[in-house]
Amino acid sequence: QVQLVESGGGLVQAGGSLRLSCAASGSTFNMNSAAWYRQARGKEREFVAAIWWSGGSTLYADSVKDRFTISKDNAKNTVYLQMNGLKPDDTAVYSCATSKGRWLSRRISDYDYWGQGTQVTVSS
Repeated sequence: QVQLVESGGGLVQAGGSLRLSCAASGSTFNMNSAAWYRQARGKEREFVAAIWWSGGSTLYADSVKDRFTISKDNAKNTVYLQMNGLKPDDTAVYSCATSKGRWLSRRISDYDYWGQGTQVTVSS
């Protein structure tokens, strides 16, 4: 059992920055990777980024590759998403998730636990 709590969302102007945090608790020793997803109004949930817990290998969606950075603090059981150069199209509810799998994945079905999400709104 893993509990995930996101924080750091809010309202920003286009071109601004935010850093999201995802704090994990519970049976985190089975957490091999973590990911960020987002769901915009009226759209399906979309993969954003993933990170391997031990070595730090990462995977990004093409739409955020040059602007967002996923990172982690193993001692704090926390995953971060640094978002720079925000655009109105980035507006969405951002959720974190963890996987017991031994590989990085973009597929929703590969993730076991999910947080409640935090709202990010980018004004134009």
